[in-house]
Formats: sequence, structure tokens, C-alpha cells
Amino acid sequence: MQGVLAADPFCGHAFVFRNRRGDRLKLLLWDGLGFWLIYRRLDQGRLHWPRADTGAVELSTAQWAMLVEGRPWTPLPALEKCLPTLL
Repeated sequence: MQGVLAADPFCGHAFVFRNRRGDRLKLLLWDGLGFWLIYRRLDQGRLHWPRADTGAVELSTAQWAMLVEGRPWTPLPALEKCLPTLL
């Protein structure tokens, strides 16, 4: 994992992988004592996986919740910074 994702599996981050059909995922997490391996299979539908150009994607809590529920989501476009003006 360290060579593919360029990340330390002992850093406390959760690593999530899915199968080709997109109906199953595995979560790998180090808690300081050992690894947790969590497996989830959707009975209906598919996981709507985020697009990753670099091999890894960081998700917010809301994005994670939508992913594991099988709900589609797309990242919102970045907002332009606005400055106040005098009226």
C-alpha cells in the first residue's frame, strides 16, 4: 500500500477500496494496536466512487456518508472569493 498510494498505513487515516462492480468496499484502519478490516456489500445499487487523478482522494464526513449509503454525489465547484464593496 505504501508504494502504490505513497501513504503510511500506520498514520491513522482510513484506506478504502472498492471492487470493479462498485457494490462492495473494504476499509483498512490502524488503531494503534492492530488493523481493522471492515467489509460492506450493498444489496442494491452501486457505490458512486469519486474520481481520483492522483490515486488517492480525501473525503469530508458528508461525502463519506453519501458514499457508504450508495447515494450519488459530485464535488461542488470552488467559489470565487468575493470582496465587499461600498454602496
